[in-house]
Amino acid sequence: MAPTDETGQAAPQSSPSGPTPPAQPPVGGAAGPNGRMPRWLPRAMVLALALVAVFQLGSWAFHQLTGLLINVLIAFFLALAIEPAVSWMASRGIRRGLATFVVFIGVMVVAAGFVTLLGSILADQIIRLIEGFPEYLDSVINWVNTHFRTDLKRVDIQEGLLRSDWLRNYVQNSATGVLDVSAQVIGGLFQLLTIALFSFYFAADGPRLRRTICSLLPPARQAEVLRAWEIAVNKTGGYLYSRGLMALISGAAHFVLLQVLDVPYAPVLAVWVGLVSQFIPTIGTYLAGALPMLIAFTVDPWYALWVLIFVVIYQQFENYVLQPKLTSKTVDIHPAVAFGSVIAGTALLGAVGALIAIPAIATLQAFLGAYVKRYDVTDDPRVHGHRRRGEEPGLITRARRLWARRPGAEESGE
Repeated sequence: MAPTDETGQAAPQSSPSGPTPPAQPPVGGAAGPNGRMPRWLPRAMVLALALVAVFQLGSWAFHQLTGLLINVLIAFFLALAIEPAVSWMASRGIRRGLATFVVFIGVMVVAAGFVTLLGSILADQIIRLIEGFPEYLDSVINWVNTHFRTDLKRVDIQEGLLRSDWLRNYVQNSATGVLDVSAQVIGGLFQLLTIALFSFYFAADGPRLRRTICSLLPPARQAEVLRAWEIAVNKTGGYLYSRGLMALISGAAHFVLLQVLDVPYAPVLAVWVGLVSQFIPTIGTYLAGALPMLIAFTVDPWYALWVLIFVVIYQQFENYVLQPKLTSKTVDIHPAVAFGSVIAGTALLGAVGALIAIPAIATLQAFLGAYVKRYDVTDDPRVHGHRRRGEEPGLITRARRLWARRPGAEESGE
């Protein structure tokens, strides 16, 4: 039995070499089997939870503000586009705010006039279609009765159509969708107003905005920011200038065709083709040609075919002759890069990304080009896609060698 002291606790036993030392606590503050939690663990847990909460809050705020951020991005590029005109007017002594207002009024008047004329065209064509629908229906019924030996009547078809469940359901769905369409129209108008206000502020207060940004950066970074801003203005303005010039040429060419074919509303249709084909990438040409083809079809079906042929031929002329010459000094971007940037922009931001992709990539390419070191290219023929002379025999030389190696050539003494 182990000896005890007066407190009733077991006395430490002595070993042959002396008394056993008391047990020491764990080194480093780590908790033992019955120890307490380390002091740094609660703080780490609170910090981790705070970081997760901040990330979730930031992600939620970003998704909620995505529409506003896209509107600001569009407004920024519009401000860059009108910056040359505003700066030119400001250099002539006009206040920058007034110059921006004048440019905005001019753009809005042109856009409103174009939309009004286009709306009048569509309304007139819809009225003509409704008025001529009975004649079209009679011609279709006569063709069916003649070829399929039936006895259809227009009155019976109209009554059956009016009494059908499909028409009733369609009218009900259209009536319930009126509110949705109205809400979308109001939302679109509010979005346009937001873009216009931000564009006006970016253009009117451009120098103040640049000074504010530069005040937060050291002098070396300030020069880079100003240079990038200048490149963005030049590339965006050059892109719009080249597109506007190509829209003018395209509209004039299509106006001549529509005037020769005596298609109604030729001037407005020419403006439609010019603008839509140039400012809607990739599919803009075919989308623009659909409306003139439809109106030409109402005059003569063969006219629609002529319009289609002309649209296809002009698109090839524009892609391989006109566009490279006009954009070589303004945008200076390879067609494959432009096509890829449009696809990437569409995948990221939809139609907005498709519109701003080319000037954005052109700006980035021009800005990075100043920091990429370039070397002189050698005169090696392989650079131009040719092989060095003497490395491989030509076709005629190889044919002679094969002819000399044919069986019986040595026996005949050739």
